Amino acid sequence: MASTTTSPPGEQSKISASATPVLSSSLKFVLSNLKNTVQNPLSPDNYPLWSSQILKICRANGLESLLDPLSPVPNKLHHRTNGSTAPNPEYAQWVLNDQNLAASLYSTISASILPYVLNLESTSAIWTTLQTRFQSTNRSRVIQLKNALHNVALKNLTMVQYLNEVKTLVDQISAAGGHIEEEDIILYILHGLPPHYQSFKTSIRTITQPLNLD
Repeated sequence: MASTTTSPPGEQSKISASATPVLSSSLKFVLSNLKNTVQNPLSPDNYPLWSSQILKICRANGLESLLDPLSPVPNKLHHRTNGSTAPNPEYAQWVLNDQNLAASLYSTISASILPYVLNLESTSAIWTTLQTRFQSTNRSRVIQLKNALHNVALKNLTMVQYLNEVKTLVDQISAAGGHIEEEDIILYILHGLPPHYQSFKTSIRTITQPLNLD
């Protein structure tokens, strides 16, 4: 009878004990709560908010490495000491984690965006593709919105309507990943007021204490 060479008993036990991948409690939590946490699906207008929410929940539950394309992926095969190979349980576990998170990620993406990432094979590929696509788009949008804010004017609006328009633009800039200091917002508001508000504008500009929009 031909003899067969086997791996040392300790190595066999180690492989068989971990051969069946299981979902960790932290991943189960994310899969159960991700869609409820990210209540507004990713759209062309809310990438900064969406990505911040995804990153925070993944980081809090030890899953941030699945978003990172530079994070090492286990080898598909386990190399035994006798020279043979076998499926690597660490790779099977990685696939289980990655594919479940990727599927959950899809549930937070709007139908108009899904076609761009639907055929990607990993969570990190989905994450980096969206990052590349939206970061440049949002920079352009911030510039466009800041230009609109610079040109906003009272004209025929009531003061309440005017201030609401300014607030809407500021909120849109923030949602697109931009930021404007409160004092700059006040300057934009003053800039859009007509000449008969000149004395008011002068009094505001000469105040030495920092102004608060609230």
